[in-house]
Amino acid sequence: MVTQAVVIDAVKVDCILFDLDGTLLDTAPDFVHILNSMRKEQHLPALDPQIIRDTVSGGARKMVGLAFGGQQGEPKFDKNLATFLERYHEQIINLTSHSQLFDGMDTLLHTLENKNVAWGIVTNKPERFSTPLMTQLNLKPQVLICPDHVNEAKPSPEPLLLACEKLNKKPATSIYVGDHKRDIDSAIAANMKSVVANWGYFSEENPKEAWQADWLAQTPSDILNFI
Repeated sequence: MVTQAVVIDAVKVDCILFDLDGTLLDTAPDFVHILNSMRKEQHLPALDPQIIRDTVSGGARKMVGLAFGGQQGEPKFDKNLATFLERYHEQIINLTSHSQLFDGMDTLLHTLENKNVAWGIVTNKPERFSTPLMTQLNLKPQVLICPDHVNEAKPSPEPLLLACEKLNKKPATSIYVGDHKRDIDSAIAANMKSVVANWGYFSEENPKEAWQADWLAQTPSDILNFI
């Protein structure tokens, strides 16, 4: 089968890889629900959902720190972190997650498949959370790389290079789309073109304009302009 390549600025692209949270999927509603439920149990007022959304890309520890203070190694923090992760896992495996594809992403994925452009996911989200989400949302990436599969997670280039190896694609003809500086750093280190997902989760302390990405996409459909 002949693979049709995407051409961007005279660079043939035959593979597009995506970060998961804040890029491919809007997973923030799950975290908002769980954190505010936990705060209610501890007789704390609910947090503004937008404040939580702005913290999602920092990972579970940052979200728990936002909601309850403290840091890893402190008994109260560690207990809150364990509860948060347990409830998130239960929500996913019981297929009650509120996560969904960002608007326009479904069309983008179908277009890539119709043009025989390989696509996959490279995430710092552990496999025990990522794989059930794929099942719930009926997503079938051609490759899914989680921290469980590598020695070093992003911003190391290792996860992106492994994804390309499994897809039999070259980094130089691949694009990585993400919403965090570590995503762009990982792509640069892997000699891969990078796109900032401007619909993702951002914080003012880490301005995306300074990340040195190749492109910035305002919506998932903008990526279709690269095809």
